Amino acid sequence: MRVVIFGAGAVGCSVCGWVGSAYEGIRLLARGKNAEAIRSNGITLYKGGEPNAKTNVRVNVIADLSKIPDADVVVLAVKNYSLDAVAKAVREALGDKPIVVGLQNGVENQAILPRHFTRVVYGIVGYNAWVDAPGVVGYQKRGPLVLGTLDNGLQSEMASVAEVLNLGLETVITPRFQDAAHSKLILNLSNSLTTLIGHGFQEVSSVSLLQRVLSNLILEGMQIVKTAGHREWRIGGMPSWAIITASAKLPQFLTRAIFKANLKKMVMSSMAQDVRKGDRETEIESINGYIIRLADKLGLQAPYNRAIYQICREEFGKPSFKPLDIRNVWTRINEQKGRA
Repeated sequence: MRVVIFGAGAVGCSVCGWVGSAYEGIRLLARGKNAEAIRSNGITLYKGGEPNAKTNVRVNVIADLSKIPDADVVVLAVKNYSLDAVAKAVREALGDKPIVVGLQNGVENQAILPRHFTRVVYGIVGYNAWVDAPGVVGYQKRGPLVLGTLDNGLQSEMASVAEVLNLGLETVITPRFQDAAHSKLILNLSNSLTTLIGHGFQEVSSVSLLQRVLSNLILEGMQIVKTAGHREWRIGGMPSWAIITASAKLPQFLTRAIFKANLKKMVMSSMAQDVRKGDRETEIESINGYIIRLADKLGLQAPYNRAIYQICREEFGKPSFKPLDIRNVWTRINEQKGRA
């Protein structure tokens, strides 16, 4: 199979680097400084905490889909806010021939991709990765990817794609993709708060307040998703719904150690990477905004999610974002809840 990875960010480079070390039929579509750096230096990958143990992989870089008009698979490793424009470009260049795999957070891609393509496979990225420099990517762990379709069709196509991807990282197929997508989306709610407080870049003034806000933020999301009819689907080593509930409901002295252990696993999220680069567009709408719209549809309150969503929109929209102290966030949450 001839595979194109469209997007040279953390996910695109990590998938291409891992698979490309064992499979010659893969291409990375990159442009500008990303393309220049990767053509010259390849893709460099390292596991978080082990910056000196780096792996370098030389990959084939293309700047235009016309270079591979017979592509069998196009993996779209771009954010939701860029997805419609990218999908249009792929459709114009390749028509409706390839299998298209969408690797986006949330479920917004489920409304976008079917407008352009017939054979769409959705993917969940079950690991965190970040870009240090063009073509230099750190990662938390190597996989997994979870593939699925909305109607459980395209089984043979998914099996073929998974066979290739498994050469580089664990890739599984689930018959319960919506459960899996919503389970991951719940955990992605944490990205907004950790970005807001500059997790990993400044000290947390109150771990107790952080646990209270983060646990309730995710618990609300879990309750909304459950009310919508979705069930838990465990992804990699991510916290279970039982752990999420315990962290929010039980006394903190019983759950603090587990909370700290999970907090330590959190590296810089894709949302934080966008905000720190100064990008005005983030995933706040496709993650937190989606949960709030779902809550509205179900008649649920979701005070923590509404407050964090509003604070993030205000702060991320400023010309120069500066992380807030968790005490400041807590005060503003209570102000937002009081106005609700």
